[in-house]
Amino acid sequence: MTATTEQRPLGYEANGINVIGEDERKGSPRDLFWPWFAANISVLGLAYGAYVLEGGVSFWQACLAGFIGILVSFLLVGFIAVAGKRGSAPTLVLSRAAFGVQGNKLPALVSWILNVGWEIVLTTLATLATATVFAQLHWSAGTGTKVIAFLIITVLIVGSAALGFDTIMRLQTVITWVTGVLTVVYLILVAGKIHWATVSAIPSGSAQQVIGVTVLVATGFGLGWVNVGADYSRYLPRRSSGAAVVWWTTFGASIAPLFLLTFGLLLAGSSKNLLTAINTDPIGALATILPTWYLVPFVIVAVLGLVGGAVLDIYSSGLTLLAAGLRVPRWSAALIDGALMIAGTIYVVFFSSNFIGPFEGFLITLGVPISAWCGVMLADILLRRSAYSDADLFSSSGRYGSIRWVPAILLVAGTVVGWGLVTNSYASWLSWQGYLLGPFGLGGKTGTWEFANLGVIVALVIGFVGWLIFGRASIRRQEAVPAAPETVTAG
Repeated sequence: MTATTEQRPLGYEANGINVIGEDERKGSPRDLFWPWFAANISVLGLAYGAYVLEGGVSFWQACLAGFIGILVSFLLVGFIAVAGKRGSAPTLVLSRAAFGVQGNKLPALVSWILNVGWEIVLTTLATLATATVFAQLHWSAGTGTKVIAFLIITVLIVGSAALGFDTIMRLQTVITWVTGVLTVVYLILVAGKIHWATVSAIPSGSAQQVIGVTVLVATGFGLGWVNVGADYSRYLPRRSSGAAVVWWTTFGASIAPLFLLTFGLLLAGSSKNLLTAINTDPIGALATILPTWYLVPFVIVAVLGLVGGAVLDIYSSGLTLLAAGLRVPRWSAALIDGALMIAGTIYVVFFSSNFIGPFEGFLITLGVPISAWCGVMLADILLRRSAYSDADLFSSSGRYGSIRWVPAILLVAGTVVGWGLVTNSYASWLSWQGYLLGPFGLGGKTGTWEFANLGVIVALVIGFVGWLIFGRASIRRQEAVPAAPETVTAG
């Protein structure tokens, strides 16, 4: 099942959710470094240092939690990326092999909401970062500045996503070099603000608190990307090394956050005022410790880093919307997502007084069903012995069927149990969560396990172990069915 890509101006991508043809597969696994590095070098990584310390842990506990959360969560993204190399299709199309062509609409919907949420958050932060830095320079920082910054950022994000894969790969390479260099300069300039005696004196937290911040880091980094892992490996030749795909995805995505989080811990741990300010206005707080002459380069690195993540989110959310059943060209799906991103950002920037708390609640809440889906998907990738049947990924009458009930039940069960084992004080509308902490003997919603966020881990385990046990025979039956004849499908 292929579609031939015509040469279009500005590198426009004609492919949608169709399987990429052999003649269009190109590059090598090391090319995955660029998009994943650019998407995760955001200065938001520095801000996570404050978020983690707010969890009541020491510096060394925070380092341990951060390293585990970042590396393990991005390793999961790398494993999902292997499916893209094998099947040459977007993540939420390959997920149809496990959930069925129609049954897959449920995880596709959850994935799409997660992507759109991240788009709004990153665009909001980029817009506010510009206004904040302008204010510190004593330039105009009012509504007009926010509107202009918002329009420029939106055009860059939506335009790149609409043009497609090749444009995004080129943009992410530029962002990698520019933000990489400017970030190193930033770290050098603020290194003098670190006071080790203050950092090392931060008291240790409980094991439950360490688990809680580990999960927070994992949901804020890798678990926010597992649902798009295959989107950027699907153009690779199928002969590419699976181990190399895992390595370059994991390395590219995690190397910057590891350094940024560690440095963020040192900065936030050195100043209570800075820690508090970051929780209110992350970009603005990080700008206050800079010399005035570097504020303009700082806003460049801040905006480009956030744009790098938003571009991948909106491109993938467009593909996910198509995988959920919307029948429009890929670029139209990107524009639809862009319109939602614009509406959400306008509300947050111009009408909302606080969004950091609801944002963290959003991460944990959607992190639960995405973790359950990820568990099923990882087990499915592990169990498969033969290649995906291209045509059957698009036909309810093919080997993958319409709805596969066991994975769907595992997704729902993982979500129900998971939500019962997390609590959210970040937003009042999430107070219903944590309903299983009492019945499971974990002290209830105000006990020692209150903020451990066990539900994210439990949901992942339910999905993975459940499908590993019950999926083996089902997948063998699938692979025994002759593949449907290949047809040409447009995305």
